[in-house]
Order: sequence, then C-alpha cells, then structure tokens
Amino acid sequence: MTHLKMPAWVRWWMGLTLAVRRAVTAAQVRKYRKASKAEKSVILDQLCQVNGWHRDHARKALRLAPAAESPPPPRAPREPVYRYGPEVVEALTHCWAALDGPAGKILQPALPAVLANLRRNDHLGISDEVAAAVTAMSPATIDRRLAPARAQLQVPGKGRSWTKPGSLLKSTIPLRTWADWDDTIPGFVEIDLVGHDGGDNNGQFCWTLCLTDVASTWVDARTIRSKGERVVAAALEELQLALPFHLAGIHSDNGSEFINHHLLRWCTARQITFTRGRPSRKNDNAHVEQKNWSIIRRCTGYFRYDTAHETDLLNRLWATELPVVNLFKPQQKLIAKTRHGAKVSKTYDAAATPLDRLLTSWPDLIDPHDLNRLTTLHDSIDLVTARRDVAALQDQLTYLAKRRGPVPNRPRRHHIYDSRTKLDRPARTRASADKSTTSTTRAS
Repeated sequence: MTHLKMPAWVRWWMGLTLAVRRAVTAAQVRKYRKASKAEKSVILDQLCQVNGWHRDHARKALRLAPAAESPPPPRAPREPVYRYGPEVVEALTHCWAALDGPAGKILQPALPAVLANLRRNDHLGISDEVAAAVTAMSPATIDRRLAPARAQLQVPGKGRSWTKPGSLLKSTIPLRTWADWDDTIPGFVEIDLVGHDGGDNNGQFCWTLCLTDVASTWVDARTIRSKGERVVAAALEELQLALPFHLAGIHSDNGSEFINHHLLRWCTARQITFTRGRPSRKNDNAHVEQKNWSIIRRCTGYFRYDTAHETDLLNRLWATELPVVNLFKPQQKLIAKTRHGAKVSKTYDAAATPLDRLLTSWPDLIDPHDLNRLTTLHDSIDLVTARRDVAALQDQLTYLAKRRGPVPNRPRRHHIYDSRTKLDRPARTRASADKSTTSTTRAS
C-alpha cells in the first residue's frame, strides 16, 4: 500500500541509476559554465527535477563534474620574446655594479650619466644602439634582468646601538620630531654616530660620524677614535667645511656625545640651530638612520676597528665612496604616507642625485666656488676605478679585522650598574647596638 501512495516522479527517480544521473549532469556542464545567471537558474531547476537532487547538491555536481566533451588540448607554450639581448643586459650589469647594486627605481634615472662615465673612461665598449636600449629599460625590467646578479649578494649581520642618554641639557635643546621636516631647505642636517665595536664595547674603538642633509639627501661622514665631546665637535667642524652649502641646523639623538655643553657652545657661537629627537624614537632621526645602514654598514660591515691605521683607512673609504653617492647615485624621498586600515601606502618622488636636487631646486644656495669644484669632480671621477679603490680598502679593513681574531663576547664593563642590580637590592637594615658588625676569625 505504501508503494501505491508514492508520487509518480518519486517512483521514476528511484529507478534512475547513478550512471544515468552522471550522464544527465555531464550533458549540462558545458552549457552551465557559459550560461548567464538566469540561464543557470533554469538549468538547476531542470536538473533538480530530473535527478531529484537538492539545489545545492546540483550546483556542486555541476561544478565538480567533467564536461561531456573532451577538453581542448593545452596550448603549446609560447616562446619567450626578449627585447633586450645579452649585450644590453651585460652593459646594464656593469652600470649596476658601478653604483654598488641599487634597485631598479634608483638605477634607472642614473643610467645616462653612468653610461657616459663608463664609455668616456673606456670601461664599456658598446654601440649607441645598445646604450639607447639600456636607458630605455623600465625599473621593473631592470629588476628582472638583474635578479641573477642580485641573488649573489651577501647580506651582512646585525649590530647593536651604544647610545647612552645625556640628561644635562635636555631642557635647553628643543625637540623636533619626524613630522617637522616637511618644509626645509639645504643646511638642516641630521647627525648620528655608528660604533665599530665588533660586538665588544670594552676599550676604545672607532666611531663614524654620519651627516645627512634632509632637503637634498647629501651625505658625508668622518671616522674618529672616540666619541668624546671635543672630538665629535672637531669632526663636525670638518664636515661643515666640506659641505657645498651653509650649515644652518643640526638635529641629533639624545646621546651624551651630542647633548653636552661643548657642542651647544659650538653651535651657539656659529648661530647654528641645535635640536634633538625624542628618547627611544629612532624615527625622529629617520634620514640619518637610513644612511647608517645603506652606506656605513654596507661599506664596513660589523667588524671591530680600533687602531689609528684602521681610522685612516675608513676616512679614505669615505673620501672615495661618498662623492660617487652624492654625484651619481639617485635617492628617493618620501612624499606622502596614507593609512587604509592596517595597510600603509607610501608615495615617493622620482629618484634624483643629491647634486641634481641642489642644482634644480636651490641653485642660489650653492657657492660658485663649490659649484665649480663639484662640476669638475663630476667630470673627473672614474666610476669603475672608484669602485675598485673602495673594494681594495674594504679588503684591507676585512683582513685587519679578521687577523685580530674573533672578538670575545665579554660583559660590559659597567654591566652591574647598567642592569640596576645594585640599585634594586633591598636596603640593608642597620645593626643593633648589641650586635657585632665584624665576623669572628676563629671557631667558637
């Protein structure tokens, strides 16, 4: 009696085999994938009525079932078309190596000047067509073509910061944060010290005073034997004389080598504005902190240098490397930073060398004598020879550092006071009058 009460479509559906349902589904797959939304709804209705399926199950079966017809054979892989031949990539690699391996957005604006320099000094014998092809490459294409060469670069290790706060004059020297550098002119610089301790700060070792102009991205450096206040002021005076523009302001961190009476008197006597960043906020010194890695650490690594000979080698290294950076290596500057939820989008300007920024935006601030000197230096520098000289100086420094042997990982000389171990001890109670404060020297 139960079988007689079943609807006719149920009795018909129960007679369909699984193979028949798969065949009905496969017949609709190709049509379903190319149909519109309304047509897909009609196909699903028909499939549910024929196979007796739920709509979600019918949709899943159509999505997973293979088409009734065999799929077309896969297309043969297309042969890659290379617009730039091996000679163009080789010339690009020479230019990239001459500037110490910059990224594509930095290298692309510098290619015309670098190519002219290499061809003028007979380091690159290429035709005008190859030179035109090199300068026509986009930054993305440059990065793709230089990927094999960049994969061979070695990344040095990490160091540590030895900045000790100076608290004597913090109320006298005004604060200046990263947000206050929007509108400025050449002459307002950031300074910082980089220690070459090699992991052990015991004893005396070399320090490099790095100076970066915020507006033009001009950079200069001097290596000194200690970070005494008079030694730092003397190195800063050398940097002031070497700048092609007037030094109008100095911005530093809160280290005791900068926050002292001697440097404050030095700035006051020369009418130089002296400001400082917030404690433990490296972003207030972001411009010079960037150069600490991209120039100082990339050139010297994290070895220990503590002799007069190594100090002389480091200063010769800066005298060879920094003119190439200032005259030939473009730099990018951050224009805007926008936050969309957790994502931060940064916008940079077109890369330009510090010399080009000075000549384009502030030509009146450069002394004619300095302009003539920089122009002559730009035309006389041989990039390949300069890169070889830098490599030779780096080899000498590395040899001296490795000959010294591994630096022992000794504790800091005043580590007990730095860790506040003695200050955090509970106060001792005073001995009572009937107790002896000295221990007995013999057995009781």
